[in-house]
Amino acid sequence: MKIAQIAPLSERVPPTAYGGTEIIVSLLTDELVRRGHEVTLFASGDSQTLAHLESCCPKGLREAQASSVEIPVYQSQQLNRVFNQAGKFDLIHSHIGEVVFPYVNRVKTPTLHTVHGIIPAQIEQLWRDARQQNFISISNSHDATIFN
Repeated sequence: MKIAQIAPLSERVPPTAYGGTEIIVSLLTDELVRRGHEVTLFASGDSQTLAHLESCCPKGLREAQASSVEIPVYQSQQLNRVFNQAGKFDLIHSHIGEVVFPYVNRVKTPTLHTVHGIIPAQIEQLWRDARQQNFISISNSHDATIFN
């Protein structure tokens, strides 16, 4: 299976210190490669992985001290790269939240979202509006709050 993994750009994969989502992405990505899947990891350029790495920024944005203007630019570049290549993949697996929602309906490739953290009340409606998309949650409370 050909799988695209979309990691947050704030930290490298795996993280050198803080980075709960990034460590999960690292473990999952490398295990998928060990099991024979062709995986492309879309992450910062300082990431280390067994998968093919496609970077959109040289290093994790927190360490690079990226400005609030740069962050959405890098993220847009990352998502454009992923979804412009969507036909190459059997599955796109996003770990970065609601910013991916508008891209999903542009492509035929199934996209899976893993919900790693708290969904702030201010954006719950975005998640409800996207509930027809494919989600995995690390918490049963997400299911009760958003997806029912």
